[in-house]
Amino acid sequence: MQETIDPLVFGHRVRHYRNKAGMTLDDLGERVGKPAPYLSMLENGKREPRLGLINKLADALDIPVGELLIPDAPNRRSQLEIGIARAQQEAIYRDLSLPVLKPSAKMPDIALEHVLALFGELKGREQATMATREEARIANSELRAEMRERGNYFQEIETLAADAVAAAGYAGGGFTEGTTQAMAAKFGFTVHRARDLPSSVRSLTDLRNRRIYIPQRDSISVRASRSVVLQTIGHFALEHPEPRDFAEFLRQRVEANYFAGAALMPEVSVVPFLQKAKKDRNLSVADVRDSFYVSYEMAAHRFTNLATRHLDIPVHFVRSDEQGIIWKAYENNGVPFPQNSVGAIEGQRLCREWGTRQVFKSEDRFSIRFQYTDTPVGTFWCATRVEDTRNPAHAVTVGVGFKHAQYFRGRETNHRSVSRCPDGPCCRRPSDELAARWDGWAFPSVRPNSHVLAAMPVETIPGVDTTEIFEFLDRSAGE
Repeated sequence: MQETIDPLVFGHRVRHYRNKAGMTLDDLGERVGKPAPYLSMLENGKREPRLGLINKLADALDIPVGELLIPDAPNRRSQLEIGIARAQQEAIYRDLSLPVLKPSAKMPDIALEHVLALFGELKGREQATMATREEARIANSELRAEMRERGNYFQEIETLAADAVAAAGYAGGGFTEGTTQAMAAKFGFTVHRARDLPSSVRSLTDLRNRRIYIPQRDSISVRASRSVVLQTIGHFALEHPEPRDFAEFLRQRVEANYFAGAALMPEVSVVPFLQKAKKDRNLSVADVRDSFYVSYEMAAHRFTNLATRHLDIPVHFVRSDEQGIIWKAYENNGVPFPQNSVGAIEGQRLCREWGTRQVFKSEDRFSIRFQYTDTPVGTFWCATRVEDTRNPAHAVTVGVGFKHAQYFRGRETNHRSVSRCPDGPCCRRPSDELAARWDGWAFPSVRPNSHVLAAMPVETIPGVDTTEIFEFLDRSAGE
């Protein structure tokens, strides 16, 4: 019986019947043989009563024992006070670092109602954010599994992009700003640069006046602006509706990015280029970047789109920061990326022995680093480049299994390492000697890491300030 008693509720029921009987703590204490301080702690839920004391309390208060054991608060006031006490025991409340709130008899019920309502709203938002983060990780894992199964190749988007660039007058080679403007016009849009474009968006589309706004050239280069415009057009070309949840938002973003890559680096031009490079054993993401005037990351993405389908080369791609935290990843070659319990790769930390992290230790960190890494599931070759246009800088890696390294420039590298992560003894475990010297003698103060899937806003389209973008459109509509 005693194991089922809620001390907080029991204490309030004792206090309720004591007050009803007109007794003080001292009065009740004399009848049950306990001092007043002990009974005060009992009434505040800080003591669990023994069965013998429960019987004595019931006799002293002249009530059946069952009245003290009912698992509900005796009245609304007690219910509010119990709610306040329990709220203050929760971590989210403690994190506020507020002084302990002890409801006095003079504190009105409405004040307690307000505190509990505000805490309930805070707790609800926190739980929604946590659910959204987990939903984001699961959705991302499911989408990456689909991309792996397809070899990261989307035939329907390739066809749509090919038709769009042909209609815009693309004649081969690099995709010019003029061709970008022509493609926008084919979908009924004009492109405008705006100095006061809200910082929460890369582009903003005015559907009423059919305008696509992008930042001024001092904020975004011509090369980057082509990508932004084409990603925006991609949403309309693919007839994306407003996303209903984060999973749909994520898929639409992947598809729009794919469309932009397929437009800037058309399959009809890139595939012969890559096939010749493979035949010459001279494959290089840097050559794709230079030939089509795109960023290294976009060239790397495009390579993963086409490598398995047209070159019969399974690949992996990863973008991570200097701490080794993965921001974006794809693989269909069995590379052992670290994963969490739901299979999410993003947000996990890479082994420090991988080229993706070793590049930051290179004497010339802005040159492409080639490296072989021996892992428990085989040897992988990779090429990594640091992109310093991001803050902080990120590393972009494309890699293949050992047998396919023969087709790539940089295969002769002498850089080689051994990684047993994520399961074996490797960089995450200090040596026995090091642990013996420092175990118990180190106190790190952790720098918080920001990550798109670790701090996901609750909004369907994360991070967008709706008021800000509406105000911008209002200002710009008459220009």
